[in-house]
Amino acid sequence: MRALALLLLTASAAFASEDIPDQYPQSVLYSKPVEVIPHVWSAIGATAPPTYENAGHNNNLSFIVTGDGVVVVNGGASWKLAEALHSEIRAVTDQPVKLVINENGQGHSMLGNGYWAAQGVPILAHAEAAAEFADGAAQDLASLQRYARENAEGTVIALPTETFTDRTTVQMGDVAIEVLHLGPAHSPGDTQVWIPQWSMMIAGDIAFHERMPPIFEGTCTSCWIETWDTALVPLNPTYVIPGHGHPTNLAQVTRYTRDYLIDLRAKIAAHLEQGGDLAGAYYVDQSAWAHLDTFEELATKNAGVVFAEMEFE
Repeated sequence: MRALALLLLTASAAFASEDIPDQYPQSVLYSKPVEVIPHVWSAIGATAPPTYENAGHNNNLSFIVTGDGVVVVNGGASWKLAEALHSEIRAVTDQPVKLVINENGQGHSMLGNGYWAAQGVPILAHAEAAAEFADGAAQDLASLQRYARENAEGTVIALPTETFTDRTTVQMGDVAIEVLHLGPAHSPGDTQVWIPQWSMMIAGDIAFHERMPPIFEGTCTSCWIETWDTALVPLNPTYVIPGHGHPTNLAQVTRYTRDYLIDLRAKIAAHLEQGGDLAGAYYVDQSAWAHLDTFEELATKNAGVVFAEMEFE
């Protein structure tokens, strides 16, 4: 297990590929959960967009075995994915799942909530993430049904049962789990799960390293950088499970998240200074990041969004 943990923690972008086939064909999960550090497990999703082949498991579904119950991080993209993760949890421990935490308001985090709600498990999310999901859940479900087909069966919309704003602490057994909203980042209500005694952060979509970070309309990239520098870095986690991609460390996600955002903003700033327009912004040089998964899908979109953000800064 120590060798596996070391491999995961030193994983770089070279380990990831959108073209890697399903790693766990006997399950709807894309990969079997691995124990990242003692008591913290994660089923690593595909770094590709959601497809029929990966059944929507393109984010990380993690769980913490505390000694007095299990905490799950992310409801999953469907009923079947949540059910499959629960089966894996039962193979690891006979402790009951006592809490599900949603890392944001996107479908891959919350569409599996219906399964957990049916088991009587409380579901916690940031208030802004819960509101975002409530607004877009019907569209998210329709999208899941289109691409996942039979793997979407049984999925129903279930909102979080509990919300928080800045932070809340979950004490379970001897483990204190801090559920944080460090500040504006990737999407409304981005949530980080921090276990100080183990120096472990399940970071969610504030942090990327094997796939390109998606920048949404309305994302404040300068705020994301500020949140990183002023709130995330001081915690200095030893172990980081990002929202997508293998577990790693703070230096690696800093390189491929914060440094990417700074580089793209610098390129767009230079383009604006030269009188460039939106059409030209799509072609600013992002070749330094071309090895990241989803580069083809996201690079030009990201440039356009950042241009719109910075045009009137």
